[in-house]
Amino acid sequence: MEQKKGQAAWQVNSLQETITFARRLAELAEPGVIIALDGDLGAGKTAFSQAFAGAIGVQGIVNSPTFTIIKEYEGANFPFYHMDVYRLSQDEADDLGLDDYFYGSGVTIVEWASLIEDLLPPQRLELFIENLGEEARRFRMIGIGEPYANWCEEWNRAEETE
Repeated sequence: MEQKKGQAAWQVNSLQETITFARRLAELAEPGVIIALDGDLGAGKTAFSQAFAGAIGVQGIVNSPTFTIIKEYEGANFPFYHMDVYRLSQDEADDLGLDDYFYGSGVTIVEWASLIEDLLPPQRLELFIENLGEEARRFRMIGIGEPYANWCEEWNRAEETE
C-alpha cells in the first residue's frame, strides 16, 4: 500500500502480531514521545498499550486508565504515562496539567486522543487502530513533526524490503 509522506500503515492478523508491532514502535521510544491513540471501542487500544509498556520494561499489569484517567508506571529507562481521556471534556482535560506528562521525562500514550486534539503537543505520532474482524487490525500512523514523520518513512522503507 503506497503511503503519503509522514504516514504509514501496518496490518496484523493476531494478538501476537499486535504485540510485535507495539514492540517495534517501542524500540523507537525515548523520553518525550507522545502517541495519540484512537480507534473504535474494542479495537485494541489497551492491548496495544499493554504490549508497548511491556516492551519498554514496565513490570506487572498495565490496565485501562478509563476511570483513573492517568496511570503512571516505571519502565526500564523512563516512566510510562498511560491516559484514557474518553470520559473527559476538553476543559476537564485542560485542568489536569497534561503538559507535565507531555513535556516530561516519560513516554505518553493517550487513548481517545482526538477528543483533546487541541491540547496535544504539536509533534506526536497519531495512531489509529481499525478493527478488521476477529483479531485482524490495521494500524494507521501519521507522524506529525520530528521524529515521528521520520518514523513513518523508516517504517515504509522497512516494509518495502520485507
